[in-house]
Amino acid sequence: MKKYVAEFIGTFWLVLGGCGSAVLAAGFPELGIGFLGVALAFGLTVLTMAFAIGHISGCHLNPAISIGLWAGGRFPANQLIQYIIAQVLGAIVAGGVLYLIATGQPGFDIGSFAANGYGEHSPGGYSLFAALLTEIVMTMMFLFVIMGATDERAPAGLAPIAIGFCLTLIHLISIPVTNTAVNPARSTGVAVYVGDWAMGQLWLFWVAPIIGGIIGALIYRYIGSAEEEA
Repeated sequence: MKKYVAEFIGTFWLVLGGCGSAVLAAGFPELGIGFLGVALAFGLTVLTMAFAIGHISGCHLNPAISIGLWAGGRFPANQLIQYIIAQVLGAIVAGGVLYLIATGQPGFDIGSFAANGYGEHSPGGYSLFAALLTEIVMTMMFLFVIMGATDERAPAGLAPIAIGFCLTLIHLISIPVTNTAVNPARSTGVAVYVGDWAMGQLWLFWVAPIIGGIIGALIYRYIGSAEEEA
């Protein structure tokens, strides 16, 4: 049970920190943190939680990571559903807290609320295909880095740094395309408060990250095989 609570708290922090920076601070007049600040915020949430709960739950914070690690032979199938439920609930609660904070500003308009989207709801107006390809490739590389950084042959203790910076880089690349998901829980956590188009497009931000996560994990499982290296 403790590992599921850890995943709940960790995903709560990821959505509150990452999406919170986008909703509250990114466009603040004259002092806004912009894309770079939001990218760093997401990376820092993962980095800090990896050090805080990595030894408890593995710090997945993301259904695509849990499924990818299962595909890569690093995670048992009998814990997948519990992890995913904990992650999604943590994300939704964080979205609720963020909504309560944001609506404390007079005249607040929910707008996109950091939700992920394509077409007219993409920050840069990118198509469904571009969004699909972006989310698959970004999540594929994320899982590849995660599996490599957490390999027992990798430098000890540095995995959180590599993973946090990888997520930062992913955001720097893909915020203009989809607002960056690579995480179905993160997408769900804010989409439920936007409703309408965000819920209608949510399917892509479950399907694409899961596909990408599985591909990335399988690639690393192949090239990182200790048996073949020997």
